[in-house]
Amino acid sequence: MTVRVAVSPELLVWAQNRSGKSEYELESQFSSLGEWIAERKEPTLKQLEKFANATFTPVGYFFLHEPPQELLPIPDFRTIQSKSLEHASPHLLDTVYQCQQRQEWYRDYARINQEPTVPFIGSLSTKVAVAEAASLMREILSFTREKRGKTWSEAFRLLVDNAEHLGVLVMVNGVVGSNTHRKLDPGEFRGFAISDELAPLIFVNGADSKAAQIFTLAHELAHLWLGQSAVSDSDISHMPNNNTEKWCNQVAAEFLVPAEELQNVELSQNDITDQLDNLARKFKVSTLVILRRLYDANFLSNAEFQTAYSREEERIRTFLAARGGSGGSFYITQPVRTSRRFTSALIASTLEGQTLYRDAFQMLGFKKVSTFKELAHRFGYL
Repeated sequence: MTVRVAVSPELLVWAQNRSGKSEYELESQFSSLGEWIAERKEPTLKQLEKFANATFTPVGYFFLHEPPQELLPIPDFRTIQSKSLEHASPHLLDTVYQCQQRQEWYRDYARINQEPTVPFIGSLSTKVAVAEAASLMREILSFTREKRGKTWSEAFRLLVDNAEHLGVLVMVNGVVGSNTHRKLDPGEFRGFAISDELAPLIFVNGADSKAAQIFTLAHELAHLWLGQSAVSDSDISHMPNNNTEKWCNQVAAEFLVPAEELQNVELSQNDITDQLDNLARKFKVSTLVILRRLYDANFLSNAEFQTAYSREEERIRTFLAARGGSGGSFYITQPVRTSRRFTSALIASTLEGQTLYRDAFQMLGFKKVSTFKELAHRFGYL
């Protein structure tokens, strides 16, 4: 017997819009979608489950009378042209929920094992001078320019490792979990921080360039120093209206490129591309960060800054599109995606019998025992 489900057309249209997929794209998978929306036909339960999966929607939502209000569970400071964004994609929502689950697990683990609280969480306020806050962060994170290595990847890895050593769970991923079909969009968000004294967590959008990821990580660290959670776009082309975001942007920029180290820069106004590249290489940041710091230091007028920023943004976009992406070795990328600190603790807890293998697999994003054993071996547990 075929079971059909009466679904509100409003919910079907909402799910389609929420997914970001076009009507044409979904109709190629569900030929009767137009009839469902027009209420000339009802989907079977199996069809509805497939539609829910295709639109990244919990199937239970289709049994509601009207679309639910989906709000991010942490403060949302994302903006486009200084205007707050009203919606979050299912990719962003699912990523935040997943990170919250991991954080909750690690918080319990830390309590059981009597781990100390992370002392710097909430130790600063926006009343602290930007230069003072940046200097303090640079000292505690041991991230002076001389220690950043030769490449952006080395600098980013160093900053991640130092943050994790202090007790921060840093997760870097360009997709939702391990689903390569659900790519995260840096245009929607670049990262977020979830503050907690025992399990502070930072997520960085790995689909962004490595240089941009460094700024995002510094920005989210500034949020943790304030003891505040937030989803951010870390857009340095403008100063946000929100005082907290403005302070975090300024601190991150000063943390990475101290103003005093730009005092002797000589800038040619004819073609500054090579100079931007050289300075970006020197400080291991993006050329966009360098542009912002040059503007802050009055090397550029606002008009010159906006023109140069737009041109440089397009150059980076072209580079990223040409670069494409390769996932690399699973056993190298997995600890980066789920935080080396978190992954190590979860493996140890599972092998000791404190956490179910089923729960560990769900939080790590795979299903095979052999994969878990190999990961445990690489962490030195087997």
